[in-house]
Amino acid sequence: MKMSRNIRPPSGPSAGAFTLAEMMIAMAIFSLVLAATLSSQLFGLRMYRIADAKLTVSTDARAVLNHLRGEIWTGKLLLVGNGNSSAFTLVADNTPHCGNALRICPTTDTNNFIYYYLDAVDFSLKRMVSSNAQIQTVARNVTNLVVFRAEDFQGNTLSNYLNNRVIRMQLQMRQAEYFGGLSEYYQLQTRLARRVID
Repeated sequence: MKMSRNIRPPSGPSAGAFTLAEMMIAMAIFSLVLAATLSSQLFGLRMYRIADAKLTVSTDARAVLNHLRGEIWTGKLLLVGNGNSSAFTLVADNTPHCGNALRICPTTDTNNFIYYYLDAVDFSLKRMVSSNAQIQTVARNVTNLVVFRAEDFQGNTLSNYLNNRVIRMQLQMRQAEYFGGLSEYYQLQTRLARRVID
């Protein structure tokens, strides 16, 4: 009978342990993969926030336009002027009919109205109904001072109160971004007319 030799574990490159160089290479590759994953995640979050800000502005603008369109279509009198929450000054004849406020009268009674105006204190477009006098903010961060214009069908600003006027609303807005303190500017412009002309 033969005696078995002592079997020692193999040593050298074929051994089961990792060398220091292999560990450093593995850690470097893992660090690169982790950095790429985190940077792509942060980039995705930034794109989401930018898209969310744009979609919010777009949705709010669409809601304002739909509401305003319905009120102008059914209005009897469309009066452009300048005003705030407590006063409205009608633009005089023979001067361009443009200003920061629009008064829509559903009937010929000028005491019954829907009133849109630019608040110069917080730079927001606001809406007020004469029956309840509640003020509602419909657009924020407005940067232009002249919001409403009365025009003819060709886009010329009117200087009198013709019956077939078209109301141009132009809103230039600033939306703050989340990263880097950058802002993005938007412009919303539409032309609306009454549905029924007397």
